[in-house]
Amino acid sequence: MSFAAPSLGSVGGRSSRRAFEFGRTYVVRPKGKHQATIVWLHGLGDNGSSWSQLLETLPLTNIKWICPTAPTQPISIFGGFPSTAWFDVGEISEDAPDDLEGLDASAAHVANLLSTEPADIKLGVGGFSMGAATALYSVSCFTAGKYGNGNAYPANISAAVGLSGWLPCSKTLSNKLQGIHEATRRAQSFPVLLCHGKGDDVVPYKSGEKSSKCLSSTGFGDVTFKAYNGLGHYTIPEEMDEVCAWLTSKLGLEGNTA
Repeated sequence: MSFAAPSLGSVGGRSSRRAFEFGRTYVVRPKGKHQATIVWLHGLGDNGSSWSQLLETLPLTNIKWICPTAPTQPISIFGGFPSTAWFDVGEISEDAPDDLEGLDASAAHVANLLSTEPADIKLGVGGFSMGAATALYSVSCFTAGKYGNGNAYPANISAAVGLSGWLPCSKTLSNKLQGIHEATRRAQSFPVLLCHGKGDDVVPYKSGEKSSKCLSSTGFGDVTFKAYNGLGHYTIPEEMDEVCAWLTSKLGLEGNTA
């Protein structure tokens, strides 16, 4: 069980610092030679267990998957009702105010989970829906070299996957990266795979498409966007096959047998 201390403030908890207590982490160990570790983040109201069960079935024998569980916290979109969530959200849209404190806390949790991996292991982030949003926020922190609050970002990530998600803080991304030479260099070569269903009624397809365009226009040179006709807010084997092939290619994994 995980509980978050109540916030005295509104979205963003401005009048008090929130305490974030993350839930249980599930780990899927590689069946073959360990070459990469990916932190995979679940969607709103879910936990790490369900995704760990799906990821365990993938033919990626060289990947270790770390599937944490988000803190339980009051969620504005649910009228303040508590749910597992990586950050607070009032509406699912790139125009909604961003909960920077929550995003920073979750991005720091992801970086912390990756901090004990061996130096020769490639590191990645990925997720579904709000988990995808948190993974993409982590990418922006890695590229800029710092969190939204200005603290240094420590993890050296190599790839990101976002399914049915969106890019938080998209309006301020170019400002965040501007004038940082290293950021331009990192963005240029950083691979991102975004997949979105055209029938998504939770996170609109347009949000995924806009996120992809925003990343490309701010200097990310290796963004792949895959659209799926008729797909709603869930995943399908065809999409996971795409993820497997993309990760094998981008992370340079040894041959995986189905």
